[in-house]
Amino acid sequence: MCQHTPECPPFDHPDREAARVVASHPEQGWSLLCNGVVVFEDTGDLLPDGGVIAPHRPSYAKLMA
Repeated sequence: MCQHTPECPPFDHPDREAARVVASHPEQGWSLLCNGVVVFEDTGDLLPDGGVIAPHRPSYAKLMA
């Protein structure tokens, strides 16, 4: 799927969000990455195989602890 050099990480790798953005819709709060992952501004991900990664941004309460 990826035509970049070096190749973007595949969707099933932990660093999947390091792939390049191919479509961005900040007004809707999401971007499509080269590896097929849709990333949302709340830090959740939708994987091309239908999998979901829950938002993983640290909460404000955890930062203040």
